[in-house]
Amino acid sequence: MRKSWKFPVGVLTVVVGLVATSLPAQAATFESSDKWATWSNGGYTVRNNVWGGGAGPQSIWANSYSQWGVWANHPNTGGVKSYPHSAKMINRRLSSIGSLTSSFNVSRPNSGAYTAAYDIWANNHTYEIMIWMNKQGAVGPIGSRQATATVGGHTWDIHRGSNGSNEVFSFVRTSNTNAGTVDIKAVMNWIRNRGWYGDVTVGDVQFGFEITSSSGGLNFTSNSFSISSS
Repeated sequence: MRKSWKFPVGVLTVVVGLVATSLPAQAATFESSDKWATWSNGGYTVRNNVWGGGAGPQSIWANSYSQWGVWANHPNTGGVKSYPHSAKMINRRLSSIGSLTSSFNVSRPNSGAYTAAYDIWANNHTYEIMIWMNKQGAVGPIGSRQATATVGGHTWDIHRGSNGSNEVFSFVRTSNTNAGTVDIKAVMNWIRNRGWYGDVTVGDVQFGFEITSSSGGLNFTSNSFSISSS
């Protein structure tokens, strides 16, 4: 026999309120709470990408590859829970790229633990280049600091290490910003000029929010994002 569940009015109001916070005020072109949800638009792929252990619920919405966001409620525990992002495949040798730049503008919470960052893959996931534009809470890059340098239009603390599967280079901006333009080719050439890799093939260029915790439910929004290459 099917049960009919009844809630006190106060409880029902709370439940409806929690569901409402996970979605934009108006219906978006794409919405999903599936942790592996993907959506293709304009030559880009938007991914919910809830990949870490101990993750909570996360809902993604998008009106385009440029304008999208997530509501995430991940517990206040260590370890990355998700990396929702928008991505474009480049699939070209670094030396053959005339220019590779990206611009972004985000709205982000002032609590939780996360970073808004680019994640760039080279030589079929042999190398990972992370470019942190801002960070909040108890988060830090893999490896040890190698240098502080101004390249690609910003000043970074540069770290080098390994996650056990691939080598990771992290460019952590010395001060937070929520909008800007990055010369990605210049950043990647800086690594090459140090002899840390050769003429690599640039694969997926991703930008999004690497979320460690967002207890209680927080909203992360990409107001605009684009990649330009020649």
